[in-house]
Amino acid sequence: MDIQWVDPYAGFVYEDDLVEVSAAYQAEKLAACGIPVDAFGEHVDPSFFIGFAIHAGIKSGITAEGNINMLQALTQHRPIRLGEALVAKGCIADVKSVPRGRTLHTEVRFEDSHGEVVVTANRVSLKPDPEKLGTHGAGEKPKPIVVDTNRLEKHETYQLTPERVKRYSTEGNSIHYEQKAAEKAGFRAPLIGGGMGVHFLMAQLWSRTAPAFFHAEIYFRRPIFWDEAVTVAGSYERSSAVLALLKPEGKVGTEVAVRDLQSQ
Repeated sequence: MDIQWVDPYAGFVYEDDLVEVSAAYQAEKLAACGIPVDAFGEHVDPSFFIGFAIHAGIKSGITAEGNINMLQALTQHRPIRLGEALVAKGCIADVKSVPRGRTLHTEVRFEDSHGEVVVTANRVSLKPDPEKLGTHGAGEKPKPIVVDTNRLEKHETYQLTPERVKRYSTEGNSIHYEQKAAEKAGFRAPLIGGGMGVHFLMAQLWSRTAPAFFHAEIYFRRPIFWDEAVTVAGSYERSSAVLALLKPEGKVGTEVAVRDLQSQ
């Protein structure tokens, strides 16, 4: 794409972007993850909107190259039908300087043809400064959701491979699919995109109940590399859940607090 890149600033408004998830697209991406293609039935896995929100920014001139997901808020206001067209409307709410570079606070909502908000995907990401490679510090670190992983119920384990991760990944941030780009950013290998990891956790949630509404706070604690095995774990209440994607050594890679959970 011929894009005029913009230096991010608070108040920058994205151009509207039309998105949809077809049955074929969902099946392709879930298969790349190793998740059963019918895991979400006739509805869309809302994890896709994490990536769609990022690409809405890219299409408006905000590069995602080298950026690292830190915190993702994801709200499904109602189930999304496969093939349903939605419009992404977003902005950069804030930009903050941190020792490693800058953090971008973005807000994106997806509206249906009636103007109703169907999904909200707000995010805090780190835009590293190449001159500060090796520097630590990206702002205040939220307290962990999972304190003791031994208290979580263990579920499916998924073996990631470079081939699977490349099949899932889309253009826009080469640290997810190119070895040299990952090494340049200070990683030993490409790491999966945040949205890819969330698919595993949402599939587990859907295996217990098909949500009509939920709000999730998602924390990307440690990079998950494209050659690691990850295990889904969780604990559950009637209207809430805590889910985690565990790395091979048992440490939390991604964790999610789901609240206000309402079943269909």
